[in-house]
Amino acid sequence: MRILVTGSRTWDDAKTIREALEALAASFAASGVQRMTVVHGACPNGADEVADQWVRYYRGPLAVTAERHPAKWKVFGKRAGMVRNELMVAAGADLCLAFIRDASRGATHCAELASDRGIPLRVFHYGEPGVTAMDSRHLADEDVI
Repeated sequence: MRILVTGSRTWDDAKTIREALEALAASFAASGVQRMTVVHGACPNGADEVADQWVRYYRGPLAVTAERHPAKWKVFGKRAGMVRNELMVAAGADLCLAFIRDASRGATHCAELASDRGIPLRVFHYGEPGVTAMDSRHLADEDVI
């Protein structure tokens, strides 16, 4: 299973990201899935870093790897983040988890691209009560497997 994680650079609620990834891993393992790849933009802070840390420290039954897509700022300039988002979405995913804080343009852009491509999307909005509850685009785990 390929999970695309996109999120704000300022997202500092690591617990929400870890819980979302743990829940998916447990659901996948229970369904007989053996591998999970966490695709992210390789930003050194925020949601990407939390997701990458989760991959590094995960000790469950799945074979979990990270697929990092750093933005090429020297090549694409100010568009680098958007180009990176397009490449991540084009690479495909079974589910996109979007962790949005302060209406982040980059994370919102990536989530919209994923949704437009038909990738199931779960959006988490920073600071909302019950942030672990998904918005109206929530899909049950059984819909993803």
